[in-house]
Amino acid sequence: MNYLPLLLLLTTLPAIADDGADSPLIINGCTIADHSQCPGANLKGADLSNQDLRNMNLSSADLRGADLRHARLDLANLEKAQLQGANLTRASLQQSNVRLADFTGATLLAIQGWGMFAQGAQFQDADLSGAYLQFARLSGARMHNANLRAADLEMTWLSKADLRGANLADANLQESKFGESNLEQANLSGSRQHYANFQDANMEGCAGCPTTWNK
Repeated sequence: MNYLPLLLLLTTLPAIADDGADSPLIINGCTIADHSQCPGANLKGADLSNQDLRNMNLSSADLRGADLRHARLDLANLEKAQLQGANLTRASLQQSNVRLADFTGATLLAIQGWGMFAQGAQFQDADLSGAYLQFARLSGARMHNANLRAADLEMTWLSKADLRGANLADANLQESKFGESNLEQANLSGSRQHYANFQDANMEGCAGCPTTWNK
């Protein structure tokens, strides 16, 4: 009889652990789960690293300073979201909607952003080095002093984007569209530019920009 309380405790421990593992993360009323609806959610500074946020509606959400390292955000709606200073290192944003979102000063190192919709988004002083952005839509994006070193921008739309002072050294720019973009003081040294379109782009003071492009 002396061993009965211990036996009962040991048999109940696995059930308690399983319940905790199955419970979704909830922050300020927002359930972090696939297809969850959290427009305008307050997730400022939240630890969302390695979380599955695919297909979530986070439009206009406050994600300033959030930890989104290795998070899965494919097909998520982040339109007009605030992501200033957030860390999205190696996050997946494939075909996500980040139109008009603010990534000022954010870290997007080596993100997977194939087909990402980022028209009019802000990336001033953001680190996108090594980012995979093939077929992404960045038309009209503000990318002052953004670091895109060694990024893959093949077939990416950057028409009318403001890339003043941006670093695109060693980037893959093959077949990318820079029509009417601002590349003033940008660095394109060592980049691959086969079939890239620079029609009417401002290339004043640009290092590595094509000198023979016919406007």
